[in-house]
Amino acid sequence: MDSQQFREAAKAAIDDIAKYYDNISDHRVVADVEPGYLRPLLPASAPLEGESWDSIQADIQSKILPGITHWQAPGFMAFFPCSSSYPAAIAEMYSNTFNGAHFNWICSPAVTELETIVMDWLAQALGLPECFLSGGPTHGGGVLHGSASEAILTVMVAARDKYINEATAHLPEGEEKEEEMWRLRSKLVALGSEGTHSSTKKAAQVLGVRFATVPISEKEGFTMTGEALATKLDELKAKGLEPFYLTATLGTTDVCAVDDFEGISRTLAPRVGKPGEIWVHVDAAYAGAALLLDENKPLAKPIANFHSFNLNPHKWMLTTFDCSAVWVRQRGHLINALSIKPHYLRNQYSDNELVTDYRDWQIPLGRRFRSLKLWFVLRAYGIRGLQAHIQSGITLGESLEAKLVTRPDLFIIFTKAHFGLVTFRVSGDSEEKINSRSQKLYDAINASGQFYLTSTVVKDHFAIRVCTGVATVREETIQKLFDLLVETTEGQLKLE
Repeated sequence: MDSQQFREAAKAAIDDIAKYYDNISDHRVVADVEPGYLRPLLPASAPLEGESWDSIQADIQSKILPGITHWQAPGFMAFFPCSSSYPAAIAEMYSNTFNGAHFNWICSPAVTELETIVMDWLAQALGLPECFLSGGPTHGGGVLHGSASEAILTVMVAARDKYINEATAHLPEGEEKEEEMWRLRSKLVALGSEGTHSSTKKAAQVLGVRFATVPISEKEGFTMTGEALATKLDELKAKGLEPFYLTATLGTTDVCAVDDFEGISRTLAPRVGKPGEIWVHVDAAYAGAALLLDENKPLAKPIANFHSFNLNPHKWMLTTFDCSAVWVRQRGHLINALSIKPHYLRNQYSDNELVTDYRDWQIPLGRRFRSLKLWFVLRAYGIRGLQAHIQSGITLGESLEAKLVTRPDLFIIFTKAHFGLVTFRVSGDSEEKINSRSQKLYDAINASGQFYLTSTVVKDHFAIRVCTGVATVREETIQKLFDLLVETTEGQLKLE
């Protein structure tokens, strides 16, 4: 494909993409295909000769589109959003144009420097404490990863090395110190609440350390409290174990609960600055975007007491996947755990520590030009435009809750609308019947193809989750969903 053919193909692709978004409401939300549908539609092997763009483009429509679940559709209210926007899409084109591995500053200075700048911009917009800025008092800063799971694994590596190094700092180099380091490794425990995302447990599994959960309760709004954490720490200490890491959550996956940051800080305060300090990472992958709103900024203040913070702009901030923003209060902990210096990566700027090399802030060596799309989105929408988008998702969640409470004969609010997520159940005279009816309604709504919802089970309670953060959701979408919920539930109850 030469440059002229590229121009023609790219223009045709952009027309297709714009048409897709213009008509996205016309599609069934979840792909209506069976597993293995695609293989019979494609040749058994790759073509020996190149094919025309017209042929390739036609197959996008006839073979790929039928197997797509439409995450940008107004009926997509499952999981959390995985958002997109035209500015982000254009940025991806430029990012692909400036293709490279970008591991060192010298590999493309603009890639590194723009990332540092936009991460500071975003930290300021969210109201994060000054310690997370690149020029802050603790020598912190931000970096873009691919996902929150990657971020958690990365900071857990730093937490592990920090904990072991500090615990063995009093020992002289040699066999005794090495043995103590390995003994400690066998005792390490990573912590999260029962509502913490599974990525923390997975990171512990990858690192070969234990994972333990802190109990949560419906009475406490499914948040992890400082008191519950203290109890768990005492239990671990009695077993001779070494808790070294904790994920605290701002917006749990199940119900969007916010852990008790103040209580957690008080519980862990005696350990701060001493051997045995526990690294606290705040997972705000989805709901962290709500910190853009002034009324939510007080939630960020206690985070100054913690070690790292993560938000996924690719969820609720109109920035295409993948773009996961991670801040640390002390970059040295990451660099000490992850730095590599083979000769082929050395240069005068890196060797003299004149620049940031983000390869030392992540597990992979190579990295994408992710900051470009975040830069485009921040500039194209402005903070006010993003605030309006976030507020819309919150308002729509509250609207659905208000509608559900008008029918107490049909529905029970499980958790009130919070950051654009509401969970509910179908009414019944026993827990068994409530769970059964809720499951049947959930299955029926998804089978209709008009909406895609996800469910959760918390403390043996089956609940339906509705997330209203997708940009195309409108009040009429909420009314349509509510009407379908009522119609379907009434129909099912008549059959009992």
